[in-house]
Amino acid sequence: MFTTRLLKTVPTLAPRAFSSIPLSGKNFLSISSLSPLELRHLLDEAASLKNIYKNEEATDYNPLKGKSMAMIFEKRSTRTRVSTETGFVKLGGHPLFLSSQDIQLNVNESLHDTSKVLTRFNDIILARVNSNDTIETLSKECGEGRVINALCDMYHPLQTLADLLTLEEQWGRGGCSDKTLAWVGDGNNVIHDLMVGFLYLGGNVNVATPSGYECHPKVLSRCDEVTKENGTKLMTTMNAREACTGADVVATDTWVSMGEEDIYDQKIAEFAGYQVNKDLMSVTNPGSKFMHCLPRHQEEVADEVFYDEGVSLVWDEAENRMWTVMAVCMAMQGKTSM
Repeated sequence: MFTTRLLKTVPTLAPRAFSSIPLSGKNFLSISSLSPLELRHLLDEAASLKNIYKNEEATDYNPLKGKSMAMIFEKRSTRTRVSTETGFVKLGGHPLFLSSQDIQLNVNESLHDTSKVLTRFNDIILARVNSNDTIETLSKECGEGRVINALCDMYHPLQTLADLLTLEEQWGRGGCSDKTLAWVGDGNNVIHDLMVGFLYLGGNVNVATPSGYECHPKVLSRCDEVTKENGTKLMTTMNAREACTGADVVATDTWVSMGEEDIYDQKIAEFAGYQVNKDLMSVTNPGSKFMHCLPRHQEEVADEVFYDEGVSLVWDEAENRMWTVMAVCMAMQGKTSM
């Protein structure tokens, strides 16, 4: 059995043992599709893997040796592709990058047929796609324990795992409890998962969006259920300053998504007043942090915040994309390093 040795230079998050591995044999589609226990396990697994692979003696630890993963990408990517390929190789597996230019998907072959073929070759199907309908179809056709949602128009669960791991490295395991997360900007796929995950961990969430860019009612309904279950709070507003008052971390994302470049000026005008800057951060709690999933534009966050190493967690978030997707792959395959 592999023994984990924790390095002093790596934040130590105490792992917990489970009689069975949460998420084993299940698809990873959104944070809402997880239980709080499953989320907790993934964060602990990611922290454990990070400690293992920061140890130079861990080069022979490859628990997914012989496994293969098909990576379907309809959208371009930096962090998702590089973190997933690198992480899966570290685990001993073989990733296969499949862009829309590489396979017959939706050209000469239906999604149904492509799904059936890929499951004959691969243990995991990771998909970064345009529509949540595609994710749901893959989940149905590939069966349980096969599909990872690496981003769609509705959800971005891998980003949430990285964000929460990053915050626990700052505040300690369970440190999100009673903290407040402020989201400023578009009520998009990133906050759809992040708000549920932060509430799961016992934190409160304030969301500020312009009119017409509110979070999806389905996600807000799920958040209401969680707040009633665990006593956390969710606030929605159009006032960025109100959302950030008393916050412990402020997060935002791009205002202009891929494919919206032709309406760039329109979007920038609609989001006027939502830039995260020093003035906005001044109403947050002492020691507050800033997060952005990248890529970033200056309209969304000022340099004075983005490049402040005492405030900005963006590079830790980016690195933790790898450790967290590794944790998902491990759990889905019924493996654990803890």
